[in-house]
Amino acid sequence: SLFLTDFSNVISKSDVKALAEADEQEVVAEVQEFYGDYIAVNPHVFSLNLLGCCRGRSWDPAQLTRTTQGLTALLLSLKKCPMIRYQLSSEPAKRLAECVKQVITKEYELFDFRRTEVPPLLLILDRSDDAITPLLNQWTYQAMVHELLGINNNRIDLSRVPGISKDLREVVLSAENDEFYANNMYLNFAEIGTNIKNLMEDFQRRKPKEQQKLESIADMKAFVENYPQFKKMSGTVSKHVTVVGELSRLVAERNLLEVSEVEQELACQSDHSSALQ
Repeated sequence: SLFLTDFSNVISKSDVKALAEADEQEVVAEVQEFYGDYIAVNPHVFSLNLLGCCRGRSWDPAQLTRTTQGLTALLLSLKKCPMIRYQLSSEPAKRLAECVKQVITKEYELFDFRRTEVPPLLLILDRSDDAITPLLNQWTYQAMVHELLGINNNRIDLSRVPGISKDLREVVLSAENDEFYANNMYLNFAEIGTNIKNLMEDFQRRKPKEQQKLESIADMKAFVENYPQFKKMSGTVSKHVTVVGELSRLVAERNLLEVSEVEQELACQSDHSSALQ
């Protein structure tokens, strides 16, 4: 048997040589690079699933290497050879920019894409430069789920929700295959409540039609054709009602409306006397 070996990033010549020397039986028929060394969360958001990249104000060497690999894989998959700009006041941003530039220079043949009138821009910013925003509670659907429940590769662990059913202990929230989530992920919490109600009402209107008596072949055919759509909608309703219900419970339990009001006053007003009670 033969092996077709695929790598998700650039592989060095030394690694190819080591692989060839280890292939004593000559079973590796082909080696290819497919640049997908990152997690595409949304159409315009990706993640490397890294935590604790820095030690103080300096990069952890292993995390710097991994971040450089992820960024260069992203650029190659998008076929971009960008201008690189970084935050001058940030040493970690400067270091990452230098590492990415080194890879682009070393692998210049891979980055030889067609030039555009306006060259793409890779802008590297240091998140620690904004100390306020991460401290504020978020009120859009995706952000609330991420902050209060946690999202890992579009999966949500609901096993700690009181009275949760076995089927809903882990759910997937992906805009790619969940129309309701795609349409509501950036809406605020009040709008989500209204839209959940509309989703429920739409489901209730369709439900009786799907459970009509099957008195003819035509009825059976219609039922078989519509059942997958009905079942999918049923799962969507159950999932989002559960998620929004748990968000509502946590908002009430943690007094987040009141907390958020204080946060906004502290962040936006110079006079903090009203917040000190």
